[in-house]
Amino acid sequence: MKKLILAVLLGSALHGAMAADQALLAAARDQQTPLLATLKELVLIESGSSDTAGVARVADLGERRLKALGAAVERKDGSVTGRFSGTGRKRILLIAHMDTVYQPGILATQPYRVDGNRVYGPGIADDKSGIAVILHTIELLHARGWRDYAQLTVIFNPDEEVGSRLSGELIANEAARHDFVFSCEPNGAQMEGILLSASGIATATMTVQGRAAHAGVAPQSGRNALIELSHQLLQTRDLNVPGAQLNWTRASAGLVTNQIPASASAQGDVRLSAADGAQRLQQALREKVATPLVADTVTSVAIEPGRPPFIATDAARAWAARAQAIYAEIDRKLALYPGTGGGTDAGYASRSGKAIVLEAFGLAGDGVHGKDEYITVDSIVPRLYLLSRMMQEAGASQ
Repeated sequence: MKKLILAVLLGSALHGAMAADQALLAAARDQQTPLLATLKELVLIESGSSDTAGVARVADLGERRLKALGAAVERKDGSVTGRFSGTGRKRILLIAHMDTVYQPGILATQPYRVDGNRVYGPGIADDKSGIAVILHTIELLHARGWRDYAQLTVIFNPDEEVGSRLSGELIANEAARHDFVFSCEPNGAQMEGILLSASGIATATMTVQGRAAHAGVAPQSGRNALIELSHQLLQTRDLNVPGAQLNWTRASAGLVTNQIPASASAQGDVRLSAADGAQRLQQALREKVATPLVADTVTSVAIEPGRPPFIATDAARAWAARAQAIYAEIDRKLALYPGTGGGTDAGYASRSGKAIVLEAFGLAGDGVHGKDEYITVDSIVPRLYLLSRMMQEAGASQ
């Protein structure tokens, strides 16, 4: 590992000494105004995850723009997949999502607006900036005649904000057939960067089976599932399981107030930072709840997997160092974010372990999922330059 770190640092230093590709940088500058126009068009389409019509309109735009760039496009389960054939050897996948967390009508209270270096709008950073960056990066590279790839694939998916239940397998399967995956979620306005890990997400369910009885006449003949559930929740609230974090967030029991509840259940949010975190957490929970407080009650636990965790491999970390060096070419610093408690589709993309996967090639911004979500205009040219150079180096890699 020490040798790898040294190699990465040396590689970063060597790359950092390189001069910027001035023609590419100029091409990125030429794309700034068109990209802002694309971004405005995207933001003015409301596309909350449950707004199927709105998401479909974004998909229409994505399909139209990819075809105009020369892609063969297919749509399935709401996703848009564009494929370009090149003259090189490597296979590169770019991903971004079309859905947002906002409800229909949001533009009435949170309109698209420009304020100096900031452009505001619901979903503008997360992740309409990713869609715009992908479209305009491909446009500027193809305009310069770059085709150094065997296949360049683009996926715009419709359900990232609700777990990518429809599109996750598509992303995982496509990523397994590619050499590189660059996921275009946004990054921080205060410190632009690349993300090296993101939590996997799962749902824990605890169920208690007791015995019903009249709450006033014979409560002692019942077996109170609510009391047992409360006991077990307290028992498991501070479980220390490496690679897994559990927070109980919902609970229910009983149907009427004059009956000892025969059943009770709770659900919890699980965040995973290790591939086997869910299995270890489930085993720890089962061991903890094996002995009841209320006699004759039975407690069971289950964990339903959702989005897998994203953990950058050593090879991906070396490519992240290349990204830092590329930013240094244009006299900008690039942070390597160690991780986030949120989940991203990079988790699905990295599931097979076959591709080099990196996250957060979208625009810099802040306020995501909030009232004043925005991107910074001065991040547009650097992010276009970064993704373009990363794709060029990926295509030329051995």
